[in-house]
Amino acid sequence: MTAIATTSLEELRFGLPNICGHEAEIQAITQHQTSVFLPRTNLNLERITAGFACALHMHQPTIPAGRNGGLISNLQYMFEHMNDGDNHNAGVFAWCYSRMGDMIPELVGNGCNPRIMLDYSGNLLWGLRQMGRDDILNTLKRLACDRHYQPYVEWLGTMWSHAVVPSTPIPDIKLHIQAWQHHFAAIFGVEALQRVKGFSPPEMHLPNHPDTLFEYIKALKECGYRWLLVQEHSVEQLDGAPLSHDQKYIPNQLVARNSCGEVVSITALIKTQGSDTKLVAQMQPYHEAKSRGRQMIGDQTVPSCVTQIADGENGGVMMNEFPRDFPPVWYQIRENGRTTEGVVGLNGTEYLELLEAAGVKATDLPRIQAVQQHKIWQRVDPDQATPTAVEAAIASLQETDHQFHMDGASWTNNLSWVQGYENVLGPMNQLSAAFHQKYDALVQQDPSITQSQPYQEALLYNLLLQTSCFRYWGQGTWTHYAQEIFRRGKALLQ
Repeated sequence: MTAIATTSLEELRFGLPNICGHEAEIQAITQHQTSVFLPRTNLNLERITAGFACALHMHQPTIPAGRNGGLISNLQYMFEHMNDGDNHNAGVFAWCYSRMGDMIPELVGNGCNPRIMLDYSGNLLWGLRQMGRDDILNTLKRLACDRHYQPYVEWLGTMWSHAVVPSTPIPDIKLHIQAWQHHFAAIFGVEALQRVKGFSPPEMHLPNHPDTLFEYIKALKECGYRWLLVQEHSVEQLDGAPLSHDQKYIPNQLVARNSCGEVVSITALIKTQGSDTKLVAQMQPYHEAKSRGRQMIGDQTVPSCVTQIADGENGGVMMNEFPRDFPPVWYQIRENGRTTEGVVGLNGTEYLELLEAAGVKATDLPRIQAVQQHKIWQRVDPDQATPTAVEAAIASLQETDHQFHMDGASWTNNLSWVQGYENVLGPMNQLSAAFHQKYDALVQQDPSITQSQPYQEALLYNLLLQTSCFRYWGQGTWTHYAQEIFRRGKALLQ
């Protein structure tokens, strides 16, 4: 193991979250191929009829709204302005961020066999530290670091500052991924980071431009990720058909081909469509799994798995129904997959490692691609692809096919992260270009530049500006926040 494994990373450097400076060491740590869950799982694949995997997504943006315009968490702003809008929910939100740290130990202590996957943005983790909420972070540390709870909880990686990938400048995709890995290791330790093998994209957004998707998957693999969560309607079969019904309940192989014909692929678990928070809050994935059975992958019979993700804190259902409906399920199925045959909860990496141990290979999985790509590869021979040919095909399709787009796809089909947000996207691309113009050559000459305060601060503002919230809440306060972050970031680079 590299030197970093025997020491600990500082959580804060120069008063800012530790998001860079150990790129080579972090990459070496995350590239291991050893099993994570298989040595510790208490499930027997032969006794599982079907499984369900639930993830909770947690995020609060960083905004320039503190004292003297300081960077603070939106959660802190909610606590300081309790009479504005829904800000009275601040205390409930804070409870939601910590409650799995109480629920899981209680269930395990009572002989249950629960499972949950957790996705926390870097903004949120930094914000909790800024607020002095050591109580929440220490509760989460128990789930991330105590080996007793490792079979039950899986942490998922994400983009540090909750950036939607299709509209993130391509050179920044890997910076977000690495920033989250740095920050997570600094809070929870290198060993905890070694166990993070699944990736949860903000807003479930999957790019469908061939070059963006290729760079995204390539970056994920270079950062040690084995699988990616994708939304059902954001992908298609290689012939352009939607996924078959059974195909949604097993792993797929997501193939990304760029405009030069290079190919990279990663395993994908499919999040099925539906009202996400309601489904997870009411444990619908469990009830759906009861109607599923085993199915074939290659020459192996394996259990289906119903996969869902929801905001962990947002909406009445997550505040009220989830804590009511989550615990009882685990008492009902406590022996399933162990002494009894039946439906079980699974974590994503655990499911994939159980299938692999049973003989399922990546080449056995159905192959899929990002939605709309079939139309491109119908016009461009993949083996003869060139950037000019691909761009010509895209331009032609955009003129002649009103259903064709290169915006990617996310939770819903009716929300664009691009249309109407030129006043955020323009500055975002400008700041990114200025950042790379200043630092790329310097980092190439001397990688230790990433440990300097000017680099860390400039990177922070570059990533912060790409937070999806500045394009989710419409024009006004949130776009003004983005413009202020841009102004400060530009000043740092000058």
